Amino acid sequence: MNDFSRRGLLKVTAAAGAGTVAVPGVAAVEAPDASAVNASVPAAEAGSAKCPPAKLTGRIVRPDDPDYAESSLGWDELFVHYPLVIVYAQRTQDVVNALTWARQHDVALRVRSGGHSLEGWSNVDNGIVIDVSELKSAHIDTAARTATVGAGLNQLEAVTTLAKKNLAVTTGTEGTVGLSGATLGGGFGFLTRYLGMACDSLIGAEIVVAEGADCAKIVKADLKNHSDLLWALRGAGNGNFGIVTSLTYKVAPLKSVTYLQATWDGTGDLHGVFDAWQRTAPVADNRLGTQLEIHRNQILLFAVLAEGTPTEAKKLLAPILSVGRPEVSVQVGNWGDVYAGFQIPTELEPANWKFFSQFTNKPFPKEAISVIASFMRDAPTDDSNFFTQAFGGAVRKSPRGGTAFPHRDALFYSEPGAGWGTRGEPNSGDELTPEAQAWIAEFSQALRPYVNGAYVNVPNIGMQDWETAYWGPNYDRLRKIKAKYDPRNVFQYEQSIPPAFC
Repeated sequence: MNDFSRRGLLKVTAAAGAGTVAVPGVAAVEAPDASAVNASVPAAEAGSAKCPPAKLTGRIVRPDDPDYAESSLGWDELFVHYPLVIVYAQRTQDVVNALTWARQHDVALRVRSGGHSLEGWSNVDNGIVIDVSELKSAHIDTAARTATVGAGLNQLEAVTTLAKKNLAVTTGTEGTVGLSGATLGGGFGFLTRYLGMACDSLIGAEIVVAEGADCAKIVKADLKNHSDLLWALRGAGNGNFGIVTSLTYKVAPLKSVTYLQATWDGTGDLHGVFDAWQRTAPVADNRLGTQLEIHRNQILLFAVLAEGTPTEAKKLLAPILSVGRPEVSVQVGNWGDVYAGFQIPTELEPANWKFFSQFTNKPFPKEAISVIASFMRDAPTDDSNFFTQAFGGAVRKSPRGGTAFPHRDALFYSEPGAGWGTRGEPNSGDELTPEAQAWIAEFSQALRPYVNGAYVNVPNIGMQDWETAYWGPNYDRLRKIKAKYDPRNVFQYEQSIPPAFC
């Protein structure tokens, strides 16, 4: 899943002095112990053994239930599916039961956390959706600087919960995105250059995997146990190997941040702003994280300086801010308060979205920036934009045990994105859909000489070489790990990793 705030403009300033957002249902307890949870569903003694008949547990939603329509709809309303049943897990055992049930009834299954799958792949027609969004728990060990959280926390809940204790982990910018989905695909945002990728801080996970002919079991993966699976989960864990129910992170201290936003009216300064940004942001102080958004009527720069002052932030960004006459606002505060303050309510976002992800290892020449300028002038809506995220800094260093995320040497990440239609109104924006999709396709094609690779959390549905675009040289190893933990290919979707058998 996707984890950026390029779908709408960040608020000019966060609410000054706003209190930490409350997290309903987040309890200061650890996830259930694997041995206790697994006791009622015995593991198969042999590869062909069968389990006792399973029964669905948790909060069950079926087509005749009043909340089915809402429950079956994802964040991107461009995609509509009609699952046979949706299971909202309340505990790990519910996931074990649901997976076993799906296998015993030969029903297609998908896994969902935040519901932000950008191609609708966390949903399925006539199958079962196993939703972990209600697994909301958080246990923070301030002495060890670790946090074990349920897979249901979204990014806003995670950021604000950790910020209460002046701690942080890298997350994407959009709060409603599921923390687990963002992390398992890599995960980057304002703290990436300071703390590394989100998956770099993942030191353990509880995951329900398929076993035998029709069973399920719980596996704990960390640096000492199933370390190969932990490696795979760090960048390729979304729906490929099993269902993650809790994650353990190594968290970092973070008391305050400086948040800066600069706005340029129109796109007349685009060449100067973009060139200054791409030559400054990826090589600046590692504490500085920046994102650039280009719309058809304005350019926006967002920056977060960890443990820094407004004076420092403006000095680091001076080469960019000196271009033209941008309107600049700055604030200092607790990271949780700042993060909560720039969120955009989902109901104010367009209903439909389409993106194309890409990485860049060398600065864009003038020709590439001209491509951006040309396409943005013809953008289908004001919500459409070209989004960039500076890399460098801590991204270049892999954590102990390594990760499946391969794009360590990227200078920056970018994507054209189109948003259209009114949320909550069926068929809204249908007349714009062909235009928006054609614009994205043509835009991405025009940029191909200047970019490479793709980001699995922002999948490129039409890309023929998606396997190496997402995971580069790590793909063959991922297939072998898939064969070890999911040899029957139970977890599959349109661009899932198939098992490799030698």
